Amino acid sequence: MNTDIDQNELKLFSLKVWNYKMGEQVSLMIHLGDRLGMYKAMAGSGAMDSHAVATACGLHERFVREWMLGQAAAGLIERHADGSCSLSHAGAAVLSDENDSLSFAGGAFRGGIEPEVIDRIADSFRTGIGLTYEEQGPRAAAGMARMTGPWSRLGLLSHVLPALDGVVDKLNAGASVIDIGCGGGVMLTTLAQAFPNATCVGYDPSGTALDIARIRASEMGLTNVSFVEASGEDLTGDAEHDLIMTFDCMHDMAFPDRTAAAIRNAIADDGTWLLKDIRSSGDFDQDSRNPLLALLYGFSIMSCLQSAMSEPGGAGLGTLGLHADAARDLTASAGFTRFDVHDLDDASNLYYEVRL
Repeated sequence: MNTDIDQNELKLFSLKVWNYKMGEQVSLMIHLGDRLGMYKAMAGSGAMDSHAVATACGLHERFVREWMLGQAAAGLIERHADGSCSLSHAGAAVLSDENDSLSFAGGAFRGGIEPEVIDRIADSFRTGIGLTYEEQGPRAAAGMARMTGPWSRLGLLSHVLPALDGVVDKLNAGASVIDIGCGGGVMLTTLAQAFPNATCVGYDPSGTALDIARIRASEMGLTNVSFVEASGEDLTGDAEHDLIMTFDCMHDMAFPDRTAAAIRNAIADDGTWLLKDIRSSGDFDQDSRNPLLALLYGFSIMSCLQSAMSEPGGAGLGTLGLHADAARDLTASAGFTRFDVHDLDDASNLYYEVRL
C-alpha cells in the first residue's frame, strides 16, 4: 500500500466514486417510482404516508415505505416530522407531468441496460465496431421516444417551427415533410396532427422504433403520415420536399455526410432542413461548464457512439460530436449556403435552420 497518498485526498476520491454508485442506485429508484406510478400518485396530493401511496398504487406498504425513505434521503421528496412525505411542484414537473411539462425528465426513467447489451458494448471497445440502435434492444427505442416526447409534443409547435422562416405557412398549405431518424415517431405524429394538410414521411433503420411509431400514428387516427424502414442516405433525390428534419440523429450516423448529400438532392430549392443537435462547443474546457457533461459522455458510449461506429470506417461523432461549427461544415460540404443557429431555451439542444 502506498503510504505517501494524502489521506484526505484519498477519502474525497473514494467518496466521489461511491457517490456515483449511489447515483446508480437512486436512478433505479427513480425508474421504479415512475414505473409503479408512485410519483404520479404523490403529485398534487400533499403530504402522504407510505400506506396512502401504497393504496393509491396497489403496492405493498413495506416496500413503498423503504422507497419513500430513500427518495427523501436523495432529496427528491420532502419528509415531514410526522413521517409523511410530499412531492413539490417542481418535483412533479420533472418526475410526473409527462403531458404538459417541458421539464419532464423522460430520459431518466429507462431503468438500466440489459446485461447482454452491456457485454456487446464491452466488445465494441475491442473490435471498434458498435451496435446499431436496433441492436441496442427495444428498451433503447422506447426510451428514446419517451425522452424526446415533451419537447416534441410541446416545444416543436410553440418554439421551434415558429422560429423558422415561412415554414408554418407551408405546413398549413400542405408541405411535404421528411423526418429522418424519426424513431418512435413522437415528433412527426405531433406535426402531422397539427398540420393535417401536410404529407409526412418518417425514415428510420430500426424496425423496432418504427413499430412504436406506427402504433402511435394509428392510435392518433392519422392518415397523413407514413414510415419507411431506411436510413437517411436512402432518401431519393427528387428535390421536392419542403421540410426535412433530423432531430438528435446526425451525430448517431456512421456516415452523416452521405445523409447530408441525400438531403441536398431531395430538398426543394426553397426548402428548409431543420437540424437539431446537442448543445456543445467542441472544446472540452468550455463544455466542462456543463454539470451534466459526464452524463453526456456516458450516453455516447452506451448509445450514440455505438451507432456512429456501427459500420467500418464510421465517422464516430458521438453525442457531443456535432457542435455548431461541425454542423456548419457538414451542411456546407453538402452544398447548403445558409446556416442559422436558433437558441430556443432548450437546455440540451440547439436548432439549425439550413437552406440552399
